[in-house]
Amino acid sequence: MKTRPASEFLYQLFALLAAIIVVHTLYVAIIRPNAAAIMEDRLAREAAGETIITERTFSIVVKDYEQESCFILMLWATAIMGYKARRSVGERRLLLQPLLQVSEGSRILPDDARQLSRPLQALPDEQQSYLLPRALLAGLQRFSSTHNIQDVSGAIGDICSIESDKLDSELAMVRYIAWAIPSIGFIGTVRGIGEALGQAHRAVAGDIVGVTSSLGVAFNSTFIALVISIVVMFFMHQLQLMQERLVLDSHNYCDQNLLRHLKTE
Repeated sequence: MKTRPASEFLYQLFALLAAIIVVHTLYVAIIRPNAAAIMEDRLAREAAGETIITERTFSIVVKDYEQESCFILMLWATAIMGYKARRSVGERRLLLQPLLQVSEGSRILPDDARQLSRPLQALPDEQQSYLLPRALLAGLQRFSSTHNIQDVSGAIGDICSIESDKLDSELAMVRYIAWAIPSIGFIGTVRGIGEALGQAHRAVAGDIVGVTSSLGVAFNSTFIALVISIVVMFFMHQLQLMQERLVLDSHNYCDQNLLRHLKTE
């Protein structure tokens, strides 16, 4: 349990490096060569006097550095959310298991708490760090020491509340990425408009190729960034919903399988 923050940090670091390598390789090997070939073909046909109908091909739309950065951040955020979703799925599986060997109608007395705690303490280290075993174990230990059912309910509620706050805080990096993606798109917009203004004298002379290319950078970067941001926000909210349901279902599991069986005498 103590090594989880370190292992998660290393996972996020390697996920970022992998995203950079994969996306940059695709750009260098496929996207930018295709975009360059398409633009050269257009210029050659325009020089020959042909009428060109400009098409927004995928390679042209995503060829710039801002779009590449947005795709890298999207893959990174997806990897982080996938890691957290995998853990939530593993925790949810425990909800289907009889962690407490308590039959319907039986009572749990304070003297029984230590015996019921042993199967929870025998779980693998990773599962012991999950919310449900921790909440059940905290409740049983509190019941054994205080013999008070209200204290047990308070202990379980505190564990679930702290877990909810922790899960929410752990999404801070994903929220930052979701904010950074459209910001990078706006940086591309500013860069493209600045380049277009720098070539305004050429447009006055009749050469509008440079201006239109720069404006394409401006609008394409914002377009791709906003689309990616929508996708990342959707999956982030789905993950948050999954985590909130996990906390609520774990609290309900404790109510149904522990609290209602407790008797002080």
